[in-house]
Amino acid sequence: MRASILFILFFSFYSAFGQNFTVSGSLRDGETGEDLIGATISVEELPGVGTSANAYGFYSLTLEKGEYTLVYEYIGLEKVVRKINLDQPLEINIELGQSSIQMEEVVIKAERDDANVSETKMSVTKLDPKDIASVPVIFGEKDIIKTLQLTPGVKTAGEGNSGFYVRGGGIDQNLILLDEAPVYNASHLLGFFSVFNSDAIKDVTLYKGGIPAEFGGRASSVMDIKMKDGNSKRLGVSGGVGLISSRLTVEAPIVKDKGSFMISGRRTYADVFLGLATNEALKNSTLYFYDLNAKANYRITKKDRIYLSGYFGRDIFGFNDNQFGFNWGNTTGTLRWNHLFSEKLFSNTSLIYSDYDYKFNASFGENASFSVSSGIEDINLKQDFSWFPSPNNTVKFGFNAVYHTFLPGEISSNEGSIFNDEKIPENYAMEGALYIQNDQKISDKISLNYGIRYAMFNQLGPGLIKTYDPEGTVTSENTFGDWESVKYYGGFEPRASAKYQINQNSSVKLSFTRNYQFVHLLSNSTTTTPTDVWVPSSVNVKPQISDQVAFGYFRNLFKNQYELSVETYYKTLENQIDYKNGADLILNPEVESELVFGDGYAYGAEFYLRKRKGDFTGWISYSVGRTFRRFKEINDGEYFPARQDRIHDLAVVGIYNITARWNVSGTFVFYTGDAATFPSGRYKLEGISVPYYTERNGYRFPNYNRMDLGATYISSKSDRFESSWNLSIYNVYGRENAFTIDFRQSEDNPNENEAFQIALFKWVPSLSYNFKF
Repeated sequence: MRASILFILFFSFYSAFGQNFTVSGSLRDGETGEDLIGATISVEELPGVGTSANAYGFYSLTLEKGEYTLVYEYIGLEKVVRKINLDQPLEINIELGQSSIQMEEVVIKAERDDANVSETKMSVTKLDPKDIASVPVIFGEKDIIKTLQLTPGVKTAGEGNSGFYVRGGGIDQNLILLDEAPVYNASHLLGFFSVFNSDAIKDVTLYKGGIPAEFGGRASSVMDIKMKDGNSKRLGVSGGVGLISSRLTVEAPIVKDKGSFMISGRRTYADVFLGLATNEALKNSTLYFYDLNAKANYRITKKDRIYLSGYFGRDIFGFNDNQFGFNWGNTTGTLRWNHLFSEKLFSNTSLIYSDYDYKFNASFGENASFSVSSGIEDINLKQDFSWFPSPNNTVKFGFNAVYHTFLPGEISSNEGSIFNDEKIPENYAMEGALYIQNDQKISDKISLNYGIRYAMFNQLGPGLIKTYDPEGTVTSENTFGDWESVKYYGGFEPRASAKYQINQNSSVKLSFTRNYQFVHLLSNSTTTTPTDVWVPSSVNVKPQISDQVAFGYFRNLFKNQYELSVETYYKTLENQIDYKNGADLILNPEVESELVFGDGYAYGAEFYLRKRKGDFTGWISYSVGRTFRRFKEINDGEYFPARQDRIHDLAVVGIYNITARWNVSGTFVFYTGDAATFPSGRYKLEGISVPYYTERNGYRFPNYNRMDLGATYISSKSDRFESSWNLSIYNVYGRENAFTIDFRQSEDNPNENEAFQIALFKWVPSLSYNFKF
């Protein structure tokens, strides 16, 4: 059976007749030299025949011998028409210039006007970071994740938070890639900023379903983020100054049209304002984050190009001369080599490094202090091939291998501390995958994208490995040496999407995706925090498995001015992880004994209406869905709502260009309150009133709603310099939404609980100045 599948994948799509030749090349922005991801190439004489550029701007199109008119297009850039006589292989590199037509403000971009209808992929959201500047967000810092949270199927993890849930999945079930490197904690300042500086980002794609076989490792979604390559034409500088942060980006050629670099930095200066506080403890405190994106590329030959990119970010918080504080951050690095074996076979080889670590420190008096640290480190070798055998088929295949080092926790202290030095032994694992997929056009109406991925994971020694029963009792202990296999997991992940074109303006699509997840986040909070711990699959922890089926109807209206889609999905989840009541997750060497394992499911529908063109643009996004979990040890073994169970989620976004220099924008958000576990009453124990809990997530936070407004004024604009001012107000009508709800003993009746709500923000005005030259 497996041999038959591989035979079909390799050979069923390739049929040729007559004498065929290939035209190939690269597509780049004529102003900056940036590769144009997803730019389209069509053939006027053959309606429906064409291709698109890959993630590195490369395209390949094989046609029968003859004369053709090729049309090269990319949103916002002037299209190029090229007549060719295809009687031999041709290499045509194209640079697309800025469109002479004033482009309207578009927040979410597609590669082409009708891509949502004509392409096979579904459950995909794309962002162009340069087009989100007008969307008002908290603190006025444009943020790709905050904008994604306003789209269907993506739910914020809380007030002002950059954590997100996708179609009923948890936060750790989202794979976030920055130039192919995984980012394990994408939050600054406990979630109020994301780690992604929009000035350094070129392209963002979020896969909620129908995930291509080239991606894997998480149960719910993949966010694929690519940094800018840098301007290979001329020096460019851009930046901005806001009330609490500033940023600066520099990009320039290394050798014109052959290589370039980009460096982008950002820093907050909340610590400057703390220095003005009258409270001495606050005055002597530190609070800021910084991040740095850097990238360089160089064309060695016509067929070879290398890239080196990296991200470095850190959060620093210290209270009252570092009486206690946090220090956490991410480091990633990617070295890539593009090689063109032929006009039909493109290769990308990547060596990837990722590291996330945190440290908590506290001091007691002059001599007593201690610190707690933890983290995870990855080294990844990844090989991808793209093969273009015919106009109707694009094949991708490859492999990757990741070596994980898990650092569960370490305590370091001085002689005066009440704590003893302790280190939980490190864990090691190898994760790998092989995949192949084909994007195939069957006819003018039917297109398929199908593939298969084999995912594998091996827990490795050295270490003392304990096995626990469901009650948390040790049943066996075994010692393993270096690189010795402790536990192996593996499985096939079939992926398939199909599109049926009803007519020029509408289509229906169907997809199936299976995902394995081998690394897991242990957290008892609603979002990622610095003290969360990542653990591998092991003899006690099985890999999470998700299966998702999605169906959608897509339609464009009024010559692609409006985009309408309706998607439904059903997802099953195996080997889900939760913690026992009263579990100790921090610095526990036997943390696996505190876990419980079960299953779950999620289902829902997503509605999306977007106006893409004109002075007024924007969209309405509405999602309705449920997600449940079941564990034998919790809630009497019955299904209960997961904490990310949010029944209704509505977002309305509008942007209006008043003049060429002025635009205003607004967002409105409403969603059902999150599921939560609250005490059901109190009992007395030795004279002390103690709360008791019954069902897990049996209560809900109050419903949430908020409106934000913004305005942008372009104060100067010329060929060499542009500047603008942006004013925004977050939560414009001052609603005090619940950030947390706590309980205390009622003063009137000590036997009753009294709930009280903490609201984090009321009105948050922001002002920023942005420039580019």
